[in-house]
Amino acid sequence: MAEHDFRRTALNPSHTLIECRTLAGGLYQVTGQGGGIQPGDTLICTVKGSRDLPLPLQVNKIRYLINPPGQWTATASGPDLRGQLVLGWSIRCDQCSREQAFEFLAADSDDLQQRTAKAVQRISQLGWTPRGDNHLCPACSKAARA
Repeated sequence: MAEHDFRRTALNPSHTLIECRTLAGGLYQVTGQGGGIQPGDTLICTVKGSRDLPLPLQVNKIRYLINPPGQWTATASGPDLRGQLVLGWSIRCDQCSREQAFEFLAADSDDLQQRTAKAVQRISQLGWTPRGDNHLCPACSKAARA
């Protein structure tokens, strides 16, 4: 079971994502070029409308096309994004004042408290450390631990 990164930030010429579309809630059709994809592999795509928010998809079935050579179409399962919004917020380090914009997913019906909790979870994934109402960037977090 391999992991293949097809995010826009990966700029890998041997891996090209041509299309990723939703067939049903949590079911996707992905078309790409290269990479040697097999059933059970994980494809990391970018959430539609986002710059860098990852969308991990588990390949269920794959069909390699004869023409053009190396192109394939896969059926994959992943999170159901119906009713989800891509929100962009920014955060500032309370120690060095470094600022970083980030994106996260939130449901349409989420209130500010729920959205804030999801934002805190996302910044933790990016290496930021929450300290009460304050936040430390990855560099300041590392210095504080040392």
